[in-house]
This record gives sequence, C-alpha cells and structure tokens, in this order.
Amino acid sequence: MEQKLHHIEVNASAQRPDQTPTVFTEKEVNAYVASDNVKLPVGVQSLKLAGTPGVITGTAQVDFDRVREGVHSSNPLLGIFTGVHEVVVVAHAHGSGRTGYVHVDSVSLDGVEVPHFVLELFVDQFLTPKYPQIGIDSQFALPDRIDTATVGEHQLAVTQK
Repeated sequence: MEQKLHHIEVNASAQRPDQTPTVFTEKEVNAYVASDNVKLPVGVQSLKLAGTPGVITGTAQVDFDRVREGVHSSNPLLGIFTGVHEVVVVAHAHGSGRTGYVHVDSVSLDGVEVPHFVLELFVDQFLTPKYPQIGIDSQFALPDRIDTATVGEHQLAVTQK
C-alpha cells in the first residue's frame, strides 16, 4: 500500500502523469487503516472496509459517548447514540473530474438500521460541528491529480491525469 501511495505522489508531480490505474486491494486498504498510518476519529475503533461495485461498506466499533463529547442534545431520538456499538455504514462512492463523492445509503447499530431522519439529526448535531466536510452526502477534492476513483469488487482503482 505504501509503495502504491508513493507511486501516486511521484506520478502527480510528473508533467504528464501515467494514466494506468493504481489498484488497491481491500486487504491492502484494511491493513493500512489498521496500521499507525491512519488516525481514526475519536471513538472509532477497528474499522474494516469492504468494496463491491460502486459501494463501500464500513464496519467499526464506535464509542458514541466519546464521539458526542462536548456536544449535548435533549432530543430523545438521539438517545440511541450512547455506549459502544458495532456500526455498519453502506455508502455509494466514486470519484470523477478530480472530485470524490460519497452518499450514505444506510447505517445500522448492532444490526438495527437507523431511520434516515434520525441519522440526519445525528450528523447535524454531532458530526458536522466537528467534521464540517462529512455528511450524508459528501463531496471533496481528490489529492495528487487523481481524476477518477472506482470502487470494484474488493478493490479501489484510481487514475491520475
């Protein structure tokens, strides 16, 4: 993974980057995420990612008391976001035109799907204040002249321009 990331960085500085896709396997990505190279948000532990065409599924242990630190809500609907839970997030994701796009399709806690409007409340109340770039729908610039990113079956392919 580190060699591939280095290749992308070096390729980005070339006058005419090699447009051959760089492919990251699910196994490489998960090993990298589990290493000390990636700092997960406070309260998120043991993140595992899985890819199918156009879709990323992330599974993690989340300590919502740590996620919610410093922010309080009296809304009883947000009471489910306390304690430690296994969280599964399913999202459509892709990159094109040097922009990454992620749309969260569903979130479940311990196998129970969170209603969409409750998820929106949680994001607005607890995530957006700490991480303004994260939401149900997120859009962001891709680094290192990455033009496209395609989620495939247990892999991610990126192309630079």
